[in-house]
Amino acid sequence: MGRIGMLLVGHGSKLPYNKELIETTAGLIAEKTDEYLVKPGFMSLNTPTVVDQLEAFRSEDIDMLVVVPLFLAKGVHINQDIPELLGLAEGSRSGTFQLNGKTVPLVYASPIGSDPLLAELMLKNASDAIATLKP
Repeated sequence: MGRIGMLLVGHGSKLPYNKELIETTAGLIAEKTDEYLVKPGFMSLNTPTVVDQLEAFRSEDIDMLVVVPLFLAKGVHINQDIPELLGLAEGSRSGTFQLNGKTVPLVYASPIGSDPLLAELMLKNASDAIATLKP
């Protein structure tokens, strides 16, 4: 399989940190592998939007599009809004995407959820916070 497009979806915020976090994370993913062409998109308040980035992917040379929400848990955006933007049937995690005159598979990833890596990150954050108290 050729290159995979990854649309990393963030919520969006009036505060700049949210946008920076999503864009930085997209950049970190892109640095780790050349298997993915990574683009960040936002549900609200920030640009580019998810719809903007879906349109941008239509001119890319990819063989699949995976949409990955950078959300911790399922909610309205995860269960309804994003699937609707992707043209997915209710409850479906896959479909197709039209680009460059061809149809490629589209898959929709789950939010982060409960993951051992998240627990490790929280332990690291706790240790970092405790370390700030040590002389």
